[in-house]
Amino acid sequence: MNSAPGDPGSAVRRFAEHAVGRITRWTDTSWPREASRVWRVDGADGRTGYVKVHLNDRFHAREVTAYRTWVPALGGAAPRLIAADARLRAVVVTAVPGRPLSDGVRRAPNEERTLFVRIGALAAAIHGSAPPRPRSADEGRAAWKLDRHLDGARAHLAPGDEEFVRTLTARSASLPPLDLVPTHGDFQLRNLLWSGRLAVIDFERSEPQPALRDLVRLSDAWTGRPDLHEAFLTGYGRPLTPSEEERLAVDSALDAVSGIRYGAAEGDPEVLARGLRTLARLRSSSSPGRREREGR
Repeated sequence: MNSAPGDPGSAVRRFAEHAVGRITRWTDTSWPREASRVWRVDGADGRTGYVKVHLNDRFHAREVTAYRTWVPALGGAAPRLIAADARLRAVVVTAVPGRPLSDGVRRAPNEERTLFVRIGALAAAIHGSAPPRPRSADEGRAAWKLDRHLDGARAHLAPGDEEFVRTLTARSASLPPLDLVPTHGDFQLRNLLWSGRLAVIDFERSEPQPALRDLVRLSDAWTGRPDLHEAFLTGYGRPLTPSEEERLAVDSALDAVSGIRYGAAEGDPEVLARGLRTLARLRSSSSPGRREREGR
């Protein structure tokens, strides 16, 4: 697949046309980072789909597995897998209507709350699409990655950030394990499409994890807006347990450092900025002054 940037290459073109028929137009819709390779394809029959080439075998396997197992339970709220090629690490999927909720459109507060109720309901549908299973002792501990992420993020951290993250992460060893359910893995506004109906895309980070994993990145959207948090939980159908709340803080810190490292290395300013915001929010919410105010 030695194709030029923005060009899918002849092998991917043949794979896609074998799956859907003659394609009259390829439109690059990749995210503005080198690792993203996605095209909208318009077929001669008038139908539209998307072709995606994954960065590595792990992302490809995760996305294909999700499409073949739990994603069909979402019905029209997600694309449908048309074809997959493990050698090319490529998939063809159907199109779902809508624009990303990260499009910057200003909405009235009541409309935002309604949207977050629907986002909560969609998250509940994802997490309930297969029975939960207990986590084994060796599954899911992300703390071991911390040193590697810190090495790549350190130049962008504020004084005290590293110590804060290490202290918070050390608490994770004492937290009880949480059941594993299907998770999207990158559940955030840019992967949620709105057209009057809500849909979710991009399943390359999907894997069995505790449900709160899908709140880690989404929680950036309700920072400073407790009404949106409450709206999400209304749609989700239940509050978080105390153990989930604690684990959410730990996982958010780990994800923030990972995002800072990734955003800096891959030239993704949106991911970098989100990581920095998350760390600042976590440190603010854990400060003694904040705890005293909330305890009054």
